[in-house]
Amino acid sequence: MASPGQPNVLWIMCDQLRHDYLGCTGHPHIKTPNIDWIARDGVRFSRAFAQSTICGSSRMSAYTGRYMHSHGSTGNEVPLRIGEMTLGDHLAELGGAAVLVGKTHMRPDEAGMARLGVDPGSDIAVRAAEAGFYPFARHDGLHPYGDYDPNPPYGDFLREQGLTADNLWESYANGAEGDDGSVVSGWLMENAGRPARVPAEMSETAWTTQRAMDFIDGRGPNDAPWCLHLSYIKPHWPYLAPAPYHQIYGPSDVVPAVRDEAERADPHPLYAAFLQERYSQVFCRDEVRERVIPAYMGLIQEVDDHLGRLFDFLRERGQLDSTLIIFSTDHGDYLGDHWLGEKYLFHDPSVRVPLLLRDPRPQADATRGQTLDALAEMIDLAPTIVDFMAGGEAAAARDHILQGRSLLPRLAGETSPAWRACAFSEYDFTYDAARLRLGTPVEDSCATMVFDGRWKYIHVPEHAPLLYDLKNDPHELRDLGRQDGHGEIIARLKEAMFDWCRKQANRVTISRQGIAGGDAVGLAYDRVIDHKIYIGFWDQLDIEAEEAKRAAALQKDTADAAGEHPKG
Repeated sequence: MASPGQPNVLWIMCDQLRHDYLGCTGHPHIKTPNIDWIARDGVRFSRAFAQSTICGSSRMSAYTGRYMHSHGSTGNEVPLRIGEMTLGDHLAELGGAAVLVGKTHMRPDEAGMARLGVDPGSDIAVRAAEAGFYPFARHDGLHPYGDYDPNPPYGDFLREQGLTADNLWESYANGAEGDDGSVVSGWLMENAGRPARVPAEMSETAWTTQRAMDFIDGRGPNDAPWCLHLSYIKPHWPYLAPAPYHQIYGPSDVVPAVRDEAERADPHPLYAAFLQERYSQVFCRDEVRERVIPAYMGLIQEVDDHLGRLFDFLRERGQLDSTLIIFSTDHGDYLGDHWLGEKYLFHDPSVRVPLLLRDPRPQADATRGQTLDALAEMIDLAPTIVDFMAGGEAAAARDHILQGRSLLPRLAGETSPAWRACAFSEYDFTYDAARLRLGTPVEDSCATMVFDGRWKYIHVPEHAPLLYDLKNDPHELRDLGRQDGHGEIIARLKEAMFDWCRKQANRVTISRQGIAGGDAVGLAYDRVIDHKIYIGFWDQLDIEAEEAKRAAALQKDTADAAGEHPKG
């Protein structure tokens, strides 16, 4: 068991859980007392945003602490390139360990590793293939075609429990019984009201939680401090919950969809393209929402119940008060709002995420129970974790790589006028039918969101922008991007996007402190003179005059440091 008092981090992430589907974020019916406890005994950031609205890209941003256009993993199909620094790499350098239980949606850069001659079985290859984490128990779900791992640990677990099938995930975790006793698929939304065939104690959520506890119990007192990424695959589709969670909520618990017919009257071309997707059209139907959303809510409550088990487990072992607890999601789920399904675009149901942190240290007592409206981004979590485990100096020394900002000062009640003025998110729709419908080139098929706390601007190459005024239109029902009278706002936010894009973020091999202090590069002019390289001089007299000037400056600096003042 890990030593009490050791600074550890429990980073909980749910997949596709909306920001407003928790008790502490205002849902009128859902019960999430254990997640709510994190907010009640910690802090909730009410305006936190994912850096991309798709699983892989959002997670790679969170794991690297870098924006999507910096790390380059622009879609689920695009691997994170070998050599890209991750939270796990930073912690390894600082004597900590980043460990995975659950999902990463990581695609390894197999071509890059082969090109560099990296042995696929080596420790560095294993961690690189898992977004920098040590994979104690990875589980991304198992699709029928064995998408990630044909022999996943969860499948082995079900087999050990005596279950048999060609595909255990498909038959039990994603299978239900029809009225005639046959196995029906959780892929079909009409079955969302049925219980999954897998018993609750064997569900993916139950198994993932148990594996997290197994990891913590197995740590010895001399083991390195850990950051455990407990990453649940739920409530991401398929929307199928085990009993009794499949029937805790019903149609009366479904809040009305946030949408207006005016949104479909003259939609922006990008929005119109996503309105045509099958998943959007099906979620326009009330009977679909009334069947699916109760299951979605049940899956969330199942996660909450198991987090209660986990928190009790930490409390019994004396580790709750030395562990930073973070709860986040990778993006949301439209669930029929704005006539859309899935995620991808930048309305709040998709891009806004719940972000809760409980810092156990006394300096965080000043903000316990508070809701903070400072703009936060998922890329803030990597520097926050580095700061907690190794100190703010360690995080600052990596600010040429980590583009996010540590949230710990905010938890201690500190405010800064230099805090970010805008939050950003990106979505590469290269892989969507939307690109074909719009006819945009691959290189121009990425939309970018800029949100300044009131105005949400969405840049779409080769098209007019989308623009929402969340002060007067908090539900984002009226796109103002093609209306007159907003040119100044659009220009300002477009300039903010340009300024954000042009900032240097790929000089990752030399720190800013090293450049400023001369540790790595130094002052090029002085250095070449020291090596008798005379660039820009006319004759020997020029050289002698420069060397005399430098000698006098050095003498003065030495005297000032000693508190002396040369005479004369």
